[in-house]
Amino acid sequence: MVLAAVWAYGVWLKPASAGYIDPSDDAMVDLGRRVYHAQCAACHGAKLEGQPNWRTRLANGRLPAPPHDISGHTWHHPDAVLFDIVKNGLVPGVTAPPRYESDMPAYAGILSDDEIRASLAYIKTYWPKQALDVQRKLTLQPQ
Repeated sequence: MVLAAVWAYGVWLKPASAGYIDPSDDAMVDLGRRVYHAQCAACHGAKLEGQPNWRTRLANGRLPAPPHDISGHTWHHPDAVLFDIVKNGLVPGVTAPPRYESDMPAYAGILSDDEIRASLAYIKTYWPKQALDVQRKLTLQPQ
C-alpha cells in the first residue's frame, strides 16, 4: 500500500538530491530542531502535527500544511524528494501533481542545503522504527 502511494507520487516527483539523511546524527538533529522551529513550525506545528483538517481543501482550493509526524505522509517519500520540496517548494509537475497549487514556499536562498538536511533529520526523530525503515529503503532504492 505504501509503495503504491509512493509509486503514484513518483510519476511527477523528480528528486534533486540523493543520499540518506540520518536521524541518529545528534549534531544534525540539534541544528534541525532549531531550523524547524524557526522556519517550519508556524505551519507544520511545534509537534509536527500539521494544520487542522489538513486533508480538506481550503476555500482557495489549497490544502493546509500536512503533519510531518507518523500521521502524515512525509515518511512515504525518499529523502531526495523531501529535500527538493523544502528547497524548491511544491512545484507543479515536478514535486507535486500538475497544476497543483500550494502555500509551501521554496527555502532556497533562506536555508543552506545542510540546514534543509538537518530539518529533515529532526523530523525523522518523530517517526517510529518501522516508518524509518520503510523510508530508508525508499531513499536507498536504485532509481
